[in-house]
Amino acid sequence: MPQDSGGGRDAWAVGAAYEPYIGRWSRAVAAEFVGRLGALPGERWLDVGCGTGAVARAALDGGGAGEVVGVDSSEGFVRHARRLVSAPRAHFVVGDAMALPVPDGVAGAVVSGLTLNFVPDPARAVSEMVRAARPGSVVGAYVWDYAEGMQLIRRFWEAAAALDERAGDLDEGKRFPLCRPGPLRALFAGAGLSAVDVAAIDVPTRFRDFDDYWTPFLGGQGPAPGYASAQPEDRRARLRERLRSSLPTADDGSIPLTARAWMVLGRSPVRP
Repeated sequence: MPQDSGGGRDAWAVGAAYEPYIGRWSRAVAAEFVGRLGALPGERWLDVGCGTGAVARAALDGGGAGEVVGVDSSEGFVRHARRLVSAPRAHFVVGDAMALPVPDGVAGAVVSGLTLNFVPDPARAVSEMVRAARPGSVVGAYVWDYAEGMQLIRRFWEAAAALDERAGDLDEGKRFPLCRPGPLRALFAGAGLSAVDVAAIDVPTRFRDFDDYWTPFLGGQGPAPGYASAQPEDRRARLRERLRSSLPTADDGSIPLTARAWMVLGRSPVRP
């Protein structure tokens, strides 16, 4: 999961707060991502920026992984992942995506979910992923489409910007140009990966009611919740009510939104 690339703006450490905000939707994307990878059964997987273990769990449950090693810079997330994914074939360690604590060619599948845009040097992180991959094995990642398709966050920043022009400086859609097909393709191709492909993953994100949508923004995990939590009560109340009035609401009170992630895949070089 993300490293802090913004002087504290991108705080990610508390798994219990992350789960209702992003974790529950990330699991759906992770399952789809793993299903499209094409990794061979029984392989050792390396999960870079493993967060609370969404990709690791999907790799074990549906990806046929023989073993998964998860690496994350957050001790809190690593502890949470160990609790959620307790299978003996899963191992989680604290480490840096730009200096992975693993030998060369250790994994038959190297993956990263919702992490690369938060790493200070994404090219270095992908280079490390390639180093850790066996020749000819799959290397893949996915990130949210912050600019358009990740609606729960997109709607938040649209409402915030309407009330506070400074909110635009924190909007991930502007801060993370990497999270688009062209830059992702260039990032993987630049690392020497072959057969690079980018595709969308769309999942429904239906909230039970407005409180189910709003409450996770008070947990302080990530740029949008960090912004909401830092506001004085009166400004936070105005933001809450603007969101309440602008979100689509079904007859049963639920809020039907969708989330899009961009996934990118490639094959590690086959060395002579």
